[in-house]
Amino acid sequence: MANEWIQVYDPFSNIFVSALIAFLPILCFLLCLLVLKMKAYVAGFVTVIIASVVAVFAYGMPFPLVGASFVQGFVNGIWPIAWIIIAAIFLYKLSVKSGSFEIIRQSVMSITPDHRIQVILIGFCFGSFLEGAIGFGGPVAITAALLVGLGLKPLYAAGLCLIANTAPVAFGAVGIPIIAMSNLVGVEQLQVSAMTGRMLVPLSFTVPFFIVFLMDGFKGLKETFPAILVAALSFTLTQFYSSNHLGAELPDIVSAVVSLLCTTIFLKFWSPKNIFRLDDEKDFSNKNSLDAFSIFKAWLPFLLLILCIIIWTQPWFKAFFDKGGIFAYTQVKISFSNLEGAILDQNLKNIDLGLPIHFVGFQAGTAILVAALLSILFLRIKVEQVSDSFWETLKEMFIPCVTIGLVVSFAFISKNSGMSTTLGLAFAQTGQAFAFFSPVIGWIGVFLTGSDTSSNLLFGTLQQVTARELGVGEALFLAANSVGGVVGKMISPQSIAIACAAVGLVGRESDLLKFTLKYSIGFIVIIAIWTAVIAFFIPGIIPDIVPLQKG
Repeated sequence: MANEWIQVYDPFSNIFVSALIAFLPILCFLLCLLVLKMKAYVAGFVTVIIASVVAVFAYGMPFPLVGASFVQGFVNGIWPIAWIIIAAIFLYKLSVKSGSFEIIRQSVMSITPDHRIQVILIGFCFGSFLEGAIGFGGPVAITAALLVGLGLKPLYAAGLCLIANTAPVAFGAVGIPIIAMSNLVGVEQLQVSAMTGRMLVPLSFTVPFFIVFLMDGFKGLKETFPAILVAALSFTLTQFYSSNHLGAELPDIVSAVVSLLCTTIFLKFWSPKNIFRLDDEKDFSNKNSLDAFSIFKAWLPFLLLILCIIIWTQPWFKAFFDKGGIFAYTQVKISFSNLEGAILDQNLKNIDLGLPIHFVGFQAGTAILVAALLSILFLRIKVEQVSDSFWETLKEMFIPCVTIGLVVSFAFISKNSGMSTTLGLAFAQTGQAFAFFSPVIGWIGVFLTGSDTSSNLLFGTLQQVTARELGVGEALFLAANSVGGVVGKMISPQSIAIACAAVGLVGRESDLLKFTLKYSIGFIVIIAIWTAVIAFFIPGIIPDIVPLQKG
C-alpha cells in the first residue's frame, strides 16, 4: 500500500530520550489536573493536542493517521465505555425515582448500619462481581452511586470505590485481559491466570483492611476486624483457587459471590460494638419493618442487572450477534478505506490497531439498558419518573462523555503512534532490574488506556520477550503486567472521569486524582518489589508456560 506507515519506537536514537519525549503528554495531563486545576475535559483536550504534536513531529506519524486515531479513540470512548455509564446511571436513577432505593438503603442497614462494612460489601464485594461481569468502569459507577445513596460523601465514595476496584481488575470482565494477552503471545491462559492469582494474594487480602484504615484508622480496623477478615479471606482464597484451577473467566465473579455471602451470613451473628457513620444518622432501628417481597422488589433492578449480565456472557447468546445470527444487523463497521491496515510495526508486520470503528449491539451497556427497561415494566415505574431519569442522565452525562472520549482519544494516539511502546522499551533496557519495572509497565499502560486488556495487548509481547532474554519464567512478567495494571486503574483519566460522573462531581476530577494518586504509587511500588522477590528468591511458584494449542 502506498500509504503504509512504519512505526518508529526510538525517533531520537536514544531510547531514554525518546521515552522522555513520549512521556510529555502524560506529564501535561498531570500538570493540567493537579497544578493548573483544569477541568478534566479541558485537560483532556490539551493533552490530545500535545500528543498529536509529538506524534506528528517527533514520531513522524502522518496527520491523517493522527486524525483517524483521534476519531477512533473518541468513538470508542462513547461506545462502549460511555454507553455503559449512561445505562448504569439511568438504572440507578430509576431505582431512586421509584422509591426502591430507600428500601435498598434500609435493607443494607439491616445487615449493618456501619459505613466501614457497607463499603466492603458494596464497593469491594458487589463491585468485584460487576467487574467480573461487565468491567469498563461500570462497577465504579454503580457502587459509588449506591454508597452516596447510603450516606457517604460523593468524593469519598468515588475514591474508595476506585481503590476497592483494584482487586478484580486483573481478570476483568470474564477474564478478557488474561485471555486476550495469552492469545496474543501464543500461550495457554491457565498458566498466566494461575500466576496472576498467586501474585494477587497480598493485594486482594490487604485491600479491604486498607479501605477500613483509610476510613477510620487503626481504631476502625480493631472494631471491624472479624468481619473484614471474613470478607478478605473468603475473597482471596476463592480467587486463588479459581484462578489456578478454573482459568481466567470466573475468579472475579465466584470470589465476589462467596465473599458477599460469607460476610453477610457472618454479620447475622456478629456486629461491631461501635457503629461508624460518615453522616449524622443515629437511629438505626428499622422504623418500617421490611417484608421479604418488598426487599425483593427494591433489589429487582440490580437482580435483573445480574441476570442480564449472566445471559450476555453465554456463548449461545453471543451467537445471536455473530454473522448469520438474528441480531447480526447490530454489527456496524465504519472503515477508513484508505487507512485500514496502514500502520506497520518495525518488523513490517501489519498490526491491527483498530482503525475501523465498530458499533456492536452486543455490549455490556445494552445488558444494563435491558435490565433498566425490564425494571420499568416489572416495577410499573411511572412515565414521568422514567422521563425525568432519562433526561437527567443525559444532561449530567454530557460533559463526562466528552471527557471520556478525549482521554481515550489520547490513549489511541499514544498507542498508534508508538509512544506507549517507547515507554515500555525504555524499561526493558534496565536488565535484571526489569523484574522490578515489569508491573510498572502495566501500571503505565492502564493509566494511558484505562483498560487492563488494552495494556496487556500493548505490552504482552514485550513482557514475554524480555522474560526470555533474562531467563525468567515468562508467566511472571505476563501476570505482572496485568497485576501492575490494576493499581493504574484508580488513576486512569478514564476511571477518574467515570467516577466523578457517577457521583455528580463533574469538574472535581483533580480532587479525586489527588486522593488516589499517592495510594496508587504506594501500591505499585509494593507490587514491583513483590515481583522482584518472586523472580529472584521464589521462582519455584512460577508455572511453566504451555504453548497455545492451535485448532
